[in-house]
Amino acid sequence: MAGTGVGSQSTDPALSQVQQIAGQARQAMNSVLEGKDHAVRLALITLLAGGHLLLEDVPGVGKTLLAKSLGRVVDGSVRRIQFTPDLLPSDVLGVNLFNQESRHFEFRPGPVFANIVIADEINRASPKTQSAMLECMAESQASIDGTTYRMPDPFMVVATQNPIDMEGTYSLPEAQRDRFMARISIGYPSAQAEVDMLDHHVDHDPLAGLAAVTSLESIMQARDTVRRITATPELRTYIVSLLEATRRDPAVALGASPRGGVQLLRAAKALAVLSGRSYVTPDDVQSLAVDVLAHRVIAKDDDDPQASADIVSQVVSRTPVH
Repeated sequence: MAGTGVGSQSTDPALSQVQQIAGQARQAMNSVLEGKDHAVRLALITLLAGGHLLLEDVPGVGKTLLAKSLGRVVDGSVRRIQFTPDLLPSDVLGVNLFNQESRHFEFRPGPVFANIVIADEINRASPKTQSAMLECMAESQASIDGTTYRMPDPFMVVATQNPIDMEGTYSLPEAQRDRFMARISIGYPSAQAEVDMLDHHVDHDPLAGLAAVTSLESIMQARDTVRRITATPELRTYIVSLLEATRRDPAVALGASPRGGVQLLRAAKALAVLSGRSYVTPDDVQSLAVDVLAHRVIAKDDDDPQASADIVSQVVSRTPVH
């Protein structure tokens, strides 16, 4: 049950409401993303847990479509930023412009000031511009010319990146990768799903008929419900054991950070709600561990993301649950 994120309907009205919202959003997004239910499910978990999502894969497999469909099902502001080598931090955050009439500087907010920000091909921009997103993602605020501006609520960054060995890409700094709650790879569709894409996506925009299924207020209430989910001291100790195991692994150059444990618990709480429970189980943690921790782990001898995923998977399999 934890692995699928689908559980029996809860008798708690608050949990039932979140399940209903997530179920409707999942169904709507799956209608335009054939065969990508795992990615859709994790995107919704990240949204409900108050995190940010990193989509890493080769071009053309649906990363941007997933991000846009998530924005469509939430009735809020959505902005897309196409990251390029010449993009400046001010192009993302905004700039102060002098108003000739009022004789004062006025702040013109950049595209990052939205409920859902699609950071497309984020690793094509320079590290300086990538780092402009750090404060926004970590603290939901941006500091421009000594003034702090709050992000709207809810605020979520859905970033896409191409593999770092592709031309014109920069590796994301470790500190920025750590700000993403989860990283997933979309992967190529199945043969049948690809046939369906040729049938449905060639002559019309797949997002044209996708309507909002929930409001911003409902999302904020859902996040409050997720935060109230309980986790026992034993469960918290188990999460820390996983983190420590990644740091002790001889194949690891850099293990999972303490922030990774916080994000893993938040994601596990969201999964518990979607499963109709008011408490977190080790199964919730285990089913999300690779998605939440792998991009925080750096292998000694291999830069391939799959190597880090394999390490986390092995850590989960050999770490006992007390």
